[in-house]
Amino acid sequence: MKSHVATEAAGGGIRWLGGGMSMLGLALMILLHWEVFFWVNTESTMGVVQRIFYVHVPAAWVGVYLAFGIVALCSAVYLWLGDERADMAAVAAAEGGMVFTTIVLLTGPLWGKIAWGTYWTWDPRLTSTLLLWFIYLGYFIVRGSTDNSERGRRFSAVVGIVGALDLPLIHLSVTWFRSLHPQPVVLKPEKPTLDPDMLMTLMTGLLAFTALFLGLIVFRYGLERSRWNLELRTRRTGAA
Repeated sequence: MKSHVATEAAGGGIRWLGGGMSMLGLALMILLHWEVFFWVNTESTMGVVQRIFYVHVPAAWVGVYLAFGIVALCSAVYLWLGDERADMAAVAAAEGGMVFTTIVLLTGPLWGKIAWGTYWTWDPRLTSTLLLWFIYLGYFIVRGSTDNSERGRRFSAVVGIVGALDLPLIHLSVTWFRSLHPQPVVLKPEKPTLDPDMLMTLMTGLLAFTALFLGLIVFRYGLERSRWNLELRTRRTGAA
């Protein structure tokens, strides 16, 4: 009885946290779109199409770096300690990462068509980002490829860790290789080269996408936790 009450309390806390983060993310997203359409100055070289930057870059930060970084970290914890909660967090982050990386791969070609004259080119950063998307698609395929759920979770954890090796390649590809992709304008050894209004709009986008992502993975973690508790009760009932 106490265990059931504790589980319900934890579930309620997860719903409140997920709801709060999601509402914050949506509010910031509304602010971001107001800034993009009505406030920030138009970039002098690329014009209006540059405004995709304020969606493309935050989505890349969340989908490529934050989400799949969490997947790798939680997967390592799961393999080391066998803690199911780490696996739940990993799969929740992986699903969010797939969503936001898909946004990156959709907005990038729209921007590239105007900037480069083509929707797609086998640029090092584009190619390595697409490779990451397929690696984490493989994460889910491997996870469901065996009847033994524990073995599937362990195999997918290995994929999650190995996939993170692509993250430094994505980040450094524009400096290591000849690339059409723009050089960094924020994370530079000196100072950012964006105008203050553009930098502020970008920061709004980063906060909005991060809050929305965290809200979504909290909800997804709660769903995975409920599914796990249901499976556990079913096993106990069957054993009894």
